[in-house]
Amino acid sequence: MDHLGGGLVATYEEPIYPQGSGGTVRAYLLNRAKPHLPPWLGWAGAGLVGALGHWRWPDNAAAGVGLTLASVALTGATWWAGKNTSQQRRLHSAVTVACGSAWVTAACLAGPTAGPVDDIYLIGGPALALSWNVRMSLRANPDGTPGSSDGGLLEKVGLARAQIGAAKVEPNRVTAPLALAGGEQTNDDVTKALARIASALDLPKNAIRYTPDPESERRGQLVIVPEDMLAEVVEWEGPSNLGGSIAEPLVLGRYDDGSALVMWLPGDPEAGRNSTHGLIAGGTGSGKGDAALNLLTEILSRRDVIVWFSDPKAFQDFAPLRAGLDWAAEGGSQTEVLVAAVEAVIPARTGWLGSHGYREWVPEAADVQNNPAHSCRNDGRACGCAGMPFLVTWFEEAANTLRNLGDDAFTGIAQQARSAGVSLIVSLQRPSYDQMSTSTRASLPSVIALGCDPRDESFSLPETVLDAGAHPGTWGNRRPGYCYAVSPGIDETRYPSPARTRRFTIRAVPVMEQLAAWAQANGATADPVTAGAASGVAGRAYTGRTAADDGQQTTGLRVVRDEEDDMDHGGGLVDPEDVDIDPEEELPEPEEGDDAPIFGQETGHKPSPEEARELFAQALEEFEDAGQMIVGPRDFMDWCDRHNLSRSWVSKRLKEAAEEGRLEATNATGRWRIVPARTAA
Repeated sequence: MDHLGGGLVATYEEPIYPQGSGGTVRAYLLNRAKPHLPPWLGWAGAGLVGALGHWRWPDNAAAGVGLTLASVALTGATWWAGKNTSQQRRLHSAVTVACGSAWVTAACLAGPTAGPVDDIYLIGGPALALSWNVRMSLRANPDGTPGSSDGGLLEKVGLARAQIGAAKVEPNRVTAPLALAGGEQTNDDVTKALARIASALDLPKNAIRYTPDPESERRGQLVIVPEDMLAEVVEWEGPSNLGGSIAEPLVLGRYDDGSALVMWLPGDPEAGRNSTHGLIAGGTGSGKGDAALNLLTEILSRRDVIVWFSDPKAFQDFAPLRAGLDWAAEGGSQTEVLVAAVEAVIPARTGWLGSHGYREWVPEAADVQNNPAHSCRNDGRACGCAGMPFLVTWFEEAANTLRNLGDDAFTGIAQQARSAGVSLIVSLQRPSYDQMSTSTRASLPSVIALGCDPRDESFSLPETVLDAGAHPGTWGNRRPGYCYAVSPGIDETRYPSPARTRRFTIRAVPVMEQLAAWAQANGATADPVTAGAASGVAGRAYTGRTAADDGQQTTGLRVVRDEEDDMDHGGGLVDPEDVDIDPEEELPEPEEGDDAPIFGQETGHKPSPEEARELFAQALEEFEDAGQMIVGPRDFMDWCDRHNLSRSWVSKRLKEAAEEGRLEATNATGRWRIVPARTAA
């Protein structure tokens, strides 16, 4: 780290004492003079060469030609060798060599004391030596103003006229201000050179970051992190703030300098932070599941939030937390209902917040409304209304939902939900524009971007963050849990900084179950407005989370003790209606009709139109009672076979029921949402 920081900026004012000198004044002066001696040694050497040359070649025409050609060749070689340095240094070097070689030629032929030769030596030589001393002095940067002592680094990467200021060296981190040449270079030039800087320092590409100054197009901060401090795996051991508010930071992991990776979902009017929706994106094997678990466990550990969760994978990763969710849908028609319910609760929640004087959701909105300043009454007295907890609507493996409902399924939710105290979390592997509409993607300002294909980086992170040095494509699936986080409340200079979430192992399962039990017993339950709007759309499909009774198991999983396990797991399985049958009893004698054929007989009578309509209404009620609120012709196939009715007949009845207000069309063709009977028109 020291050599890296020293390579960026030379601190010219540092005294250097030789070992064993004891720090004497003489040693100090000697070491301070050493860097300035080479030009003066060159001046003295030129005088000595001129005197020896005149002794060897006085008035020798052939030597004069040779010395002249050598002088020209040496000057040309100096100019060629300086092509990779700054133009100023190249010119200064070439002029010095040309003047020195010309004087040596004149001294060799005419003599070092002939005519003006000695005067030129005594005046011009010290002047050239002093010019190099001045140049060296100007490379110092004692006040932290931009300098250019970068060891030639910027010249190598095509930023020769840029200047690096005093570097701030921290453990595993070097931060240096960078000033570009005015009118010649911009911040875009630095972002394009980051890969070359990494190559020059022999570091990975994502170890170099550049944060432009928002008030300048030629200034910014260059950050270098030479060592990967995230290689050590940190396992999740529990939530960071059990019982806190959802408005407090959610801790998801750590950055590469050891500081905590946090994010917020609700807004904060005093801090000027907006409420946000989130995207979790990462390829297979990138650790997206662990990142989601970090966020979900933090949310469930807060007292004033409820979670509606959709997972087409049947909660494969989230089963231990399911008891703590307010609504759990397993994809398909269940998720269609959940989406419709979210769309319905947004205006209901917005109306409640507005009537109670809240411009956006704040933690006070989750409490009983005993403050007259937030009353829905007109007489200036407190209304005492039940509070409204924050609502997180989470769609895991959202690509399935988007395929079923259309790529703009979340657009309306994303654009309207923030003012209603609703946060939308979308998790999928590849948030490309062929899966998610541009409007929806633009409405998800927060993102946790894990490893991905390099071609997919632009789908996950904003272009400005990629330009600053963030490259999740370099990880792929080789760095599980490595991520970049972009979200309101996070310092923008942190956006291109790698972080890593905590890992969930089998040892985390009991802790997650305890967390779900805590949420069931102590967490918020849906307020009447939210629950009413959801039930009005979903009917019995939405039941809400019921707080566990005191003294009861609250995880939803009952622990079976040895003395209670009276089931014979090694025996055969018996249907309940056959429990009383004695297997040793003789079979009864045959009776008349036992040998009648079952198949090939005439079917029952076809119902009349009126009977069929009544049966269809009963079928809708049965679906509603079972909690299946999204139906289509394919759901009536067995029903049609039982009642000798065709699929086309069912399609017509579905359209009629929609006209009568018993059904509503969904985004999917041929799919209808059942309107609960008590609210149907």
